Amino acid sequence: PFRDQVVNLQALPSEEADPEDTEEEPKLKYERLTNGVTEILQKDAASCMTVHDKFLALGTHFGKVYLLDIQGNVTQKFEISSVKINQISLDESGDHVGICSEDGKVVALHPQFSKSNNKQFVTGGNKLLLYERNWLNRWKTSVLHEGEGNITNVKWTANLIAWANNVGVKIYDICSKQRITNVLRDNTSLRPDMYPCSLCWKDNTTLIIGWGSSVKVCICVVKERDPTQMRDLPSRYVEIVSAFETEFCISGLAPLADQLVTLYYVKENSETRPRLDIIQPLAEGCEEISSDALTVRNFQENQCRDYRLEHSEGESLFYIISPKDIVVAKERDQDDHIDWLLEKKKYEEALMAAEISFKNIKRHDVQKIGMAYINHLVERGDYDAAARKCQKVLGKNMDLWENEVYRFKTIGQLKAISQYLPRGDLRLRPAIYEMILHEFLKTDYEGFATLIREWPGELYNNMAIVQAVNEHLKKDPTNSMLLTTLAELYTYDQRYDRALEIYLKLRHKDVYQLIHKHNLFSAIKDKIVLLMDFDKEKAVDMLLDNEDKISMDKVVEELKDRPELLHVYLHKLFKRDHHKGQKYHERQISLYAEFDRPNLLPFLRESMHCPLEKALEICQQRHFVEETVFLLSRMGNCRRALQMIMEELADVDKAIEFAKEQDDRELWEDLISYSIDKPPFITGLLNNIGTHVDPILLIHRIKEGMEIPNLRDSLVKILQDYNLQILLREGCKKILVADSLSLLQKMHRTQKRGVRVDGKQMFCLPVILDKISGQSSSYFVY
Repeated sequence: PFRDQVVNLQALPSEEADPEDTEEEPKLKYERLTNGVTEILQKDAASCMTVHDKFLALGTHFGKVYLLDIQGNVTQKFEISSVKINQISLDESGDHVGICSEDGKVVALHPQFSKSNNKQFVTGGNKLLLYERNWLNRWKTSVLHEGEGNITNVKWTANLIAWANNVGVKIYDICSKQRITNVLRDNTSLRPDMYPCSLCWKDNTTLIIGWGSSVKVCICVVKERDPTQMRDLPSRYVEIVSAFETEFCISGLAPLADQLVTLYYVKENSETRPRLDIIQPLAEGCEEISSDALTVRNFQENQCRDYRLEHSEGESLFYIISPKDIVVAKERDQDDHIDWLLEKKKYEEALMAAEISFKNIKRHDVQKIGMAYINHLVERGDYDAAARKCQKVLGKNMDLWENEVYRFKTIGQLKAISQYLPRGDLRLRPAIYEMILHEFLKTDYEGFATLIREWPGELYNNMAIVQAVNEHLKKDPTNSMLLTTLAELYTYDQRYDRALEIYLKLRHKDVYQLIHKHNLFSAIKDKIVLLMDFDKEKAVDMLLDNEDKISMDKVVEELKDRPELLHVYLHKLFKRDHHKGQKYHERQISLYAEFDRPNLLPFLRESMHCPLEKALEICQQRHFVEETVFLLSRMGNCRRALQMIMEELADVDKAIEFAKEQDDRELWEDLISYSIDKPPFITGLLNNIGTHVDPILLIHRIKEGMEIPNLRDSLVKILQDYNLQILLREGCKKILVADSLSLLQKMHRTQKRGVRVDGKQMFCLPVILDKISGQSSSYFVY
């Protein structure tokens, strides 16, 4: 609340601090209380102060009390005494103030003093006196304690009063009117007036005691008393839950959640500043959380008793009071945390912290932090990371986007930001994208092609980019990457014919996809040869699949000067349908003979529209014996076909196979006649003839004395074939006889079977008998 009225106070690390510790973020931030306080302390000196949620009450060495607002402005002034104000006590409402000067030592009001039944307060000098207002509206005085020296501090919470004297700390229960405990002072060598005891109630039952270098945390626990015990025993007892020694002398204590804030007086040399530490009490010892050395005015002249530490229970505010300075310490909020991260150049962590708690930060803006992070990355030369952050930080702010693009252009890093530019519903002006494309076109064809593929065509003026690419192609007309990119640009512009020309020229794999996707069949009617040169199989499949768009006659016309391509097309057409391209079968004979002889004979076998005379002429011209033999046999000239097999192929097995296929006795005679003077042929005939022709016809015609290879084996095979035939015939005969006998017996049984009839069926009897016997009946029954 007093951020604008006070001066920031730098918290410096202690002289003994480890250098690595300085990188730890501080837990508190500090501001000097100014305005009216500055003027007061120029003429006077602060001796004590009490903090309320609504105001501050400041006591001085000259016996004055000032009521201040939380900015340090004076609202009221009271001249109480001519000597130092020792203690100021407020009730919870802030409507009543108890003030005690040097002559009266210390004072504490009942926290509920405003209520009529709680008009009580205590004062401490050499006695602890309780003042109570009775029913006559007069003050009644009671001595609660005496005889242990001067009382230097007193604190009241709820029903418990704690005070410190030269011996130790006592606690009194105002309800039971009993003293609960006595916590002895540890270091008796320190003067109580120079090193006074610090008391602080954390809550209504927890008392924190700091004296010298010793800290104790005490809890007042209610006893569960046995009714048989003595009634005058205290109803409570105190349990010390934590006790530890500190390195320096304690000037003040305050609670911070489950931790403690301690103000230390450091007596090492005149230049040593007071310290404010946050510590974590433990059952045995403590753990230091943070430590700050404070530069307060005139700290060189101060003693331990000159410092006080007060806190506000409503907020985590801590007031360090010294004679010539008052410093306010408060917990650092998320804005302070971000300040520290930015100061340490931890921009990514700062941005993350701002994003997580954007509803709670007041001084910072997520986008500004993000811009600072981007600037830092640019300064560091990490341009890709900076560009990547633009996507997250700039978001939908198109003005910021354009500014960043121009900045990246200035530093020559347009390539870095290009892949992160908006390209969805929100987009920049076309000129921005064109500027980047022109930059890539000058230096990086590959990057330019990547952007053209990734960016939607509507981001920029397509024709302007096409013109720029064409200018570059004038210098390098065969550059395949530029040509491919130009084809893509033509595609975006729906100039598919131009794109198709480039793809065909480059033999690009996407050419067929382009044709199908955009139905470009009319555009390829005069480019069939180019398509076939690129990929025959794909081209033919496409043409055959789309015959309704590009006719078979058109394809044949286009390929007439490229017979090797025409053959591929017609061959696949024939494989799909033997009849569709029948008018081209005559042409196909020459094409098969020229480019694909292995498929000529299958074509001649399967085609029903092939002119045999033309085919025979071509095969004879090229001396294709197998094809000629097939054609001769198909045309009925089997004897000539067999002769070609015997004479030109000299293949007895093929000749025998041919004779078997034709199953003509005259062909067998011709085969025997041709083979009779060729021993190898005779061997072949002897091995295969036995099942088709009587081998005796061949054996009788063999000249005596002719040496026939493997004759013995051939004769054995003939006999084995004969025996096999005999066995087969006998087996067949047995099966035939058995089947005939079985059927005869079945017929006999059927004819012997009686049939029951009645009078109405008598005239049907001849018919029934006929059906049973399978014969006509001449018997009639009347």
